[in-house]
Amino acid sequence: MSEVQAFQLSYDDGARAVELARESVLSYVRHGQREQPGSMRDSFYNRTGALVRIKSTRGMGRLRGCAGAYRSTEQLGHAIVDAAIEAASSSSCGSEIEVPELASLSISVCIILDYEPVGDPLETLQLGRHGVAIDAGQTQAWMYPTLPVEMGWSPEELLTHTARKAGLAPDGWADPNVEVTLFDGQVFRERLDGGAVEEVSV
Repeated sequence: MSEVQAFQLSYDDGARAVELARESVLSYVRHGQREQPGSMRDSFYNRTGALVRIKSTRGMGRLRGCAGAYRSTEQLGHAIVDAAIEAASSSSCGSEIEVPELASLSISVCIILDYEPVGDPLETLQLGRHGVAIDAGQTQAWMYPTLPVEMGWSPEELLTHTARKAGLAPDGWADPNVEVTLFDGQVFRERLDGGAVEEVSV
């Protein structure tokens, strides 16, 4: 199994994780500055990865950024800040988030609880629970855990899309020289209706 420390976030911790991600996006976009986590909640001192996903609430709700690391030795609070800044930058989806967009963004945070390389991902992959990462040596790619449910993908389609994102052939995930890792996490996100943060359950 992984080296992720065993812990579980409370709802209040998850809501604060989303709040910290939003504060980090605002500070970066408005001032070009890195938000400091400040006095962190106890759970934010755990060393684990975090992913931040940003969607527009306008129109079809296009993806504006998605970044982070499922493997990390950083303290969680700092991992959230770093992921949020990268997701808001041009290195994520090709265009940097700008100030006029800030009022129409929805932010989601995935806190990594566990990850494990697997030989046959189709045997253990659970849609909505697992994110998928593919490492082909020169290229790597991962997919956010809630994405296949939103898109209506099958497990094989999720693996195919992840392989393509890594620059591989559609069936590249099945190559014995390619490492496929499943990661498990808690996902908290802002409601599209502007209500309280919700934890996404599977």
